[in-house]
Amino acid sequence: MKLIALLAAPALCLSIPLLASDGLGDQDPAKQKPGYDDTPMLPGQPWRVHDRNRPQPPKVKAPSKYGGAPSDALVLFDGTDLSQWRNGKGEAAQWTVADGTMTVNATGSIRTKEVFGDCQLHVEWATPEAASGNSQGMGNSGVFLMDLYEIQVLDSHDNVSYADGSAGSIYGQCPPDANASRAPGEWQTYDIAFTAPRYEDGKEVNPARVTVFHNGVLVHNNRVILGPTTHRNLPPVGDYSAKRPIQLQDHGNPVRYRNIWVRSSN
Repeated sequence: MKLIALLAAPALCLSIPLLASDGLGDQDPAKQKPGYDDTPMLPGQPWRVHDRNRPQPPKVKAPSKYGGAPSDALVLFDGTDLSQWRNGKGEAAQWTVADGTMTVNATGSIRTKEVFGDCQLHVEWATPEAASGNSQGMGNSGVFLMDLYEIQVLDSHDNVSYADGSAGSIYGQCPPDANASRAPGEWQTYDIAFTAPRYEDGKEVNPARVTVFHNGVLVHNNRVILGPTTHRNLPPVGDYSAKRPIQLQDHGNPVRYRNIWVRSSN
C-alpha cells in the first residue's frame, strides 16, 4: 500500500487484527501458528490470505558462491565421473573426463540416468579455445530439456550463424534476446528454469516454457517452446507429457562441460 493511502486512512491500519487478538482467546500467541483463519480465500487456491495453516516452504541451504549447487540439488557432474550419465544405448557414457571437466569425444550424445519434467538446471560449458570452422561448425553442442527441447551451445563470440541457431537460442525456434557469448575457451554458464508442457486427453493445454540466463544475462523470459527440436522443419505434434532425461549433445566438436546440477520441482 502506498504511503499516501496510509496517511489518508489511519483507521484502516488500526483495524488490522493483531495475532494476540486473532480469535485465540486466552491462548498464548507465542504458541500459535502466525497468520489468520478469517481472511478471504485466494482465487484458485485452497488457502486464505496469510493462512495460518499454509505449509511453510522447505529450508534449503544456499550455495556459498555463484554456480554452486544448493542443498536440494542433484549433482549431475562434479568433475570426477560420469555415473549419472548414459549413452544412447543406455550404457555407461564414454566422454573424456579430466581436470574436472568432461569433453565431447565423438562417442555420441549422453543422457541422464534420471528423468525430469519441471526443473532448474545449471550447466557450465566451454567451446574449443582453438576455434576453427564457421557457422554451425564452431563449438556446436546443445543442452536438451526432457531430451526434446534444445538450448543451443555454440561459439557465437565472433561467429555468425542463423539467429535461431546461435548460442542460447531455442534451436530452430527463437534466438536469444542478447548475445552474451564469451570468447572461445572461456567458461560460460546456463541457468535454466524449465516448465514442462501439460496435456489433457493427449492434447496440449499448456506449452513448454523456458527462462534462460546466459552468463548471468536474461536471454529468454518464460518463453514458449513450440515443440521438440528439429532441423530445417517445424516441431512435430504429439503427447510429450512423460518425464525424460536431460541430454548433452555430441555434435562432433570437443566442447567441455563442468559443474552440472538440477533441482526437480515435480
